[in-house]
Amino acid sequence: MKIVVIGGTGLIGSKLVAKLREHGHEAVAASPNTGVNTLTGEGLAEALAGASTVVDVSNSPSYEPEAVMEFFRTSTGNLLAAEAAAGVGHHVALSVVGTERMPENGYFAAKIAQEQLIVSSPIPFSIVHATQFFEFARGIADDATVEGKVHMAPVRFQPIAGDEVAQAVGRVAVGSPLKGRTEVAGPEQTRMDEFFRQALAAWGDPREVVTDPQAQYFGAVPGERTLVPDDGATLGTIRYLDWLKQNPAP
Repeated sequence: MKIVVIGGTGLIGSKLVAKLREHGHEAVAASPNTGVNTLTGEGLAEALAGASTVVDVSNSPSYEPEAVMEFFRTSTGNLLAAEAAAGVGHHVALSVVGTERMPENGYFAAKIAQEQLIVSSPIPFSIVHATQFFEFARGIADDATVEGKVHMAPVRFQPIAGDEVAQAVGRVAVGSPLKGRTEVAGPEQTRMDEFFRQALAAWGDPREVVTDPQAQYFGAVPGERTLVPDDGATLGTIRYLDWLKQNPAP
């Protein structure tokens, strides 16, 4: 099966391409680095020729609200049009748990717009909602730092290893279209402030973690269950502190 992975040289994409190839699939890593640009359409037709499935794990280079909205609307529109022309039978997209619960977050709003385009397209689809990746924990802490202290809301948090996100997306990609959404999350659900208190201690980071009910998550205050999945989500098995032993923080 030929599977084209948009964003195939990135964090999740590179892992996904490797896993698909291990299972005998023709996995094509498509990104600007390989001559495929979904914003301009460059290289799309050539990359999609003969593809059964397209997996979109690409991401915006900017998280500024207008820029990220433009990225997902333009790239998704171009990609879906190219897929229709190529006769692709399954579109898989990676999105985020809780997008619909925090639309005031610019990134989440852009992912909602992306999903709406996918759902309204005639191409059979599957959307995988994942929680935050372990790999992004440092960036989340840095964004939440105010005057040297890390402000975190006491809400539920259930991050996941990037390898397990790639594994979940891969399973969906080789199956029949879900024509809907599925969720994947890490094995442990805790409070966000408690997670980062433990994480910073494990990193050897001296910053204090402040429990702050009004703390923002990239521009918006999350609710109690904004960032965690509903019942029935597929759960990973890798715990953060175990993952950290193999992926020590810089």
